Amino acid sequence: MMTASDGSRFPRFVLPVVAYGVLLVAALQSLVVPVLANITASLHSTANATSWVVTANLLAAAVLTPILGRLGDLRGRRPVLLAVLAVVLAGSVLAATTDNLPLLLLARVLQGSSFALFPLGIGVLRDELPPRRLTGAMAIVSGTLAIGAGFGLVATGLLTRDGADYHRVFWLATVLSVVGIVGVLFAVPRRRPAAVGSTDWAGAGILGLALVLLLLPLAQGNNWGWGSARVIGSLVGAVLAFTIFVLFERRLTYPLVSIRMLTHRPLVVANLAGLFLGISLFVVFLTVSSFVQAPPALAGYGFGSTVLAASVVYLLPGAAAGIVTAPLGGRLVARYGARTTLVISLLLAALGFLTLVVLHSASWQVIVGSFAVNTAVTFGYAALPALLVEHVGLAETGIANSVNSIARSIGGSVASALVVTLLTRNLIGGTPVPLPHESQYVIILTIAAVGAALGAALVAFGLPGGRRGTLTAAEVEVDEVLGAAGLDLPRSNGLTRSR
Repeated sequence: MMTASDGSRFPRFVLPVVAYGVLLVAALQSLVVPVLANITASLHSTANATSWVVTANLLAAAVLTPILGRLGDLRGRRPVLLAVLAVVLAGSVLAATTDNLPLLLLARVLQGSSFALFPLGIGVLRDELPPRRLTGAMAIVSGTLAIGAGFGLVATGLLTRDGADYHRVFWLATVLSVVGIVGVLFAVPRRRPAAVGSTDWAGAGILGLALVLLLLPLAQGNNWGWGSARVIGSLVGAVLAFTIFVLFERRLTYPLVSIRMLTHRPLVVANLAGLFLGISLFVVFLTVSSFVQAPPALAGYGFGSTVLAASVVYLLPGAAAGIVTAPLGGRLVARYGARTTLVISLLLAALGFLTLVVLHSASWQVIVGSFAVNTAVTFGYAALPALLVEHVGLAETGIANSVNSIARSIGGSVASALVVTLLTRNLIGGTPVPLPHESQYVIILTIAAVGAALGAALVAFGLPGGRRGTLTAAEVEVDEVLGAAGLDLPRSNGLTRSR
């Protein structure tokens, strides 16, 4: 049992505190989505500039997550968790008190450090839980992402109803950060560092440069011109920077990202699947929120919804269903394997996007389509940790999840830049506010559907076939955790357990 010298007074609450940290990550992602238009109006900015409130957060997450994960190994996960939450708290207070867009973007960069709470939390679970409980605990924590996203959407809608100031959203983030700090102080024990070595700051700088060069042309393509020297030069520069990053990392004893994570086929496929799931999540959040708030009298589409209605009526059902669909996703993993579950999730996402392409003239149609995509993402998030555990040793669990978190962050960044780019071109003329033609939404959703289908094909043909008639040890662990919660499903006669 832990003692006070371990720095933990309530060690039994480690899993709930880690799950709360992941909920905080998801909430910080979704809190700003419904109020982007409000921020644009309040700061007298443009939609293209305000989009960086989302993009800057995700970009910072992609760069900071591996650094903070490495620092957790070198300095101890408890102090790094506390430091991350302190930075998130500072960013939340800054966002809640500023009316300046550059300062708001800085605040969102600081909040982007929150993404490291996921791999750091997985590392804490690895340290504190017996191996037989680890995979099941990771599945539960991963499923919390959907619950956090739903909480963020509802909270934003309630706090900004009747045109209330969007700053309230960031005051909520401040309170949530304080609760997280208290939870870590009381529940997460002190442990000796798990690794020795140094932090690859140079690699982090190269990776950050590569991501900026990739995202800038996506965000500024309309203004610069898609065939301009700046767009082409930025994309070429991104390819060169990523190449230099890989070559540089190969030479290091303690690289920022293990090259094995970038070359081992199952891990590459898992990270690409995470990329597609990140794209799917943010495409559905951004497009549905914008579409349903469009005034039909001016645009010829949309429902003229308030921020509250957009959050609660259209986006919440799919996000809140994660309470049920996350355990169901875990059961699919336990019965059919992570690979099959991941294929199902990506195919379901493609089907949800196609539903929105064809059917979006009634509220129920948009709700059903977004529900399908959110459920698909939840299934995928339940499958990814189990898939990673199947292909890495226990000592690599943290870095594997860190790299996969980066992939999801990049996917969200690409989706944010793509959606804003397409929604700020081909505008309807003569309207008091910029409104895109309906066809722009159709294009975005079609691209997302094709991407999800390609992701499903990649997983189906890029990963080795699952074992038939046998559950892997990782799958049995998920099965036992969910079974203990009363979520057992009938098992076919052909499936047997094996250790």
